[in-house]
Amino acid sequence: MARIGGRSLWMAWPAGLLCAAAVGGLVVLAMPGVPVAVDFVGETLRAASTVSSDTAETPSTPASDCRHLYSQPLWSSLVWSPGALLSQRHTAAASTPEAVAAAGATVVVTCHWRGEGDRSLETTVSTVSAQGSAAVQATLAGQGFACTTEADTVHCEREAGGVVEIHDLRADRWVSSTLVDWQPPDYAAIVASHAFFGE
Repeated sequence: MARIGGRSLWMAWPAGLLCAAAVGGLVVLAMPGVPVAVDFVGETLRAASTVSSDTAETPSTPASDCRHLYSQPLWSSLVWSPGALLSQRHTAAASTPEAVAAAGATVVVTCHWRGEGDRSLETTVSTVSAQGSAAVQATLAGQGFACTTEADTVHCEREAGGVVEIHDLRADRWVSSTLVDWQPPDYAAIVASHAFFGE
């Protein structure tokens, strides 16, 4: 093999041996960390697959505050509506007083939106006993509400003079919404879904 001019063998051999010794020393120092690194990578991969499967199996929690009662698009549209102001409270539903009295319900949350002019939205989520739920249904039917039952959910609705009143009952939850001159698309269906099943 031809030698490259300007290179000295007596300098190259010791430098090469010194480099090899340094690499060997680094390998020896790194050896105790190899099992730790392998465990770390394995745990990271296992954790990633476990989190995705756990997330899929974890049931959603029914909404118990105003922020979780609305989907993100509906929340954004309400927040950015002209003059919108939200009040979260624990007052009884602003709906048919006879139904409220018959229900014997416990209020979870009431979300009241005031909009421009006289526009307003109010939704009350309550827990109610089976007897209370039956009393609400009977009272609403007697007050002229159109009621239907689908997939274990009773839906009652009535409109009069720009005021739409909507009630949804399922298991131990009662969702009562009163819409005054303000009807966002699918409002009642979205809040009922979040109140019953969560996000």
